[in-house]
Amino acid sequence: MTRTVIESKTKTVVIGFDEPFCVIGERINPTGRKKLALELEAGNYETVIKDALEQVACGATVLDVNSGAVFTNMMAKDPRYADNNFVEPPLMKALIEIVQQTVDVPLCIDSSVPGALESGLMACEGRPLLNSVTGEEHRLELVLPLVKKYNVPVVAISNDDTGISEDPDVRFAVAKKIVQRAADFGIPAHDIVVDPLVMPVGAMGSAGQQVFALVRRLRDELGVNTTCGASNISFGLPHRHGINGAFLPMAICAGMTSAIMNPVRQQEMEAIRAANFLMNHDANGAEWIRFAKVLEAVEAGATFAEASAAHSAAASGRRGGRRSRGAATEG
Repeated sequence: MTRTVIESKTKTVVIGFDEPFCVIGERINPTGRKKLALELEAGNYETVIKDALEQVACGATVLDVNSGAVFTNMMAKDPRYADNNFVEPPLMKALIEIVQQTVDVPLCIDSSVPGALESGLMACEGRPLLNSVTGEEHRLELVLPLVKKYNVPVVAISNDDTGISEDPDVRFAVAKKIVQRAADFGIPAHDIVVDPLVMPVGAMGSAGQQVFALVRRLRDELGVNTTCGASNISFGLPHRHGINGAFLPMAICAGMTSAIMNPVRQQEMEAIRAANFLMNHDANGAEWIRFAKVLEAVEAGATFAEASAAHSAAASGRRGGRRSRGAATEG
């Protein structure tokens, strides 16, 4: 059975067909977040710390860390800051160090800059997920050696030098090519997590059907785990969380094993928790019952983030209490 192992210094997460769905928190990403980009430019990591804590409390078991910031003010003073190859490697190192000091979950190192990927790998404790390689020849030659050198799993995005195809058979062929090329480097298929590229259903009515069929093929024919940018399915549409909340359980049922997404959204997380239970990936419904306590607090007036943080703190306190009692007994 395919098992993709991701580790922090103290925690292990397994992505697999018989495992609970892996939620990879997406919020530590300055792309499209002007306020966060400005903070990072000023060396301010308060929002990063807040996002890390909040996402883990809400149910993320892995955090994506993206270094794709544009430092507009610094560019005006020093033209080197117009080059992401200059900006991203030191920024990624700083982000990884801050996030590791804040939470103990495994990380997903996310950049289009190979130097930033290696900077993150050097700073990361444990076995992170690398995001990403594509079927483009130059990308394969740059990223797969890093995957082999550091013995880490990698997200494989199903586009190549011809771009992103709307034909799911072409996207499958690209994924197969990446798996085969990885094997040439001695990288096993269980360390490849394929992103089949979810198209917006508002632009392509068959987008959902396409990706469900593609995920089944990737699982049955290549034996690989899968992921996606979950919100892509609802891009440009009203009430996106309703669509996302329907899409995720259907994708899970088709065999998808992880998603890069915002875990601070109640509707999506409720759908995932229920799907885990219904897929028999939540023994005796224990996680669903715990999650129900969070929902009760939301019904009483708390925000989902507040309720999740309070529940997480209470659970940590109970575990700490049990450890203290055990230590006292041993003494």
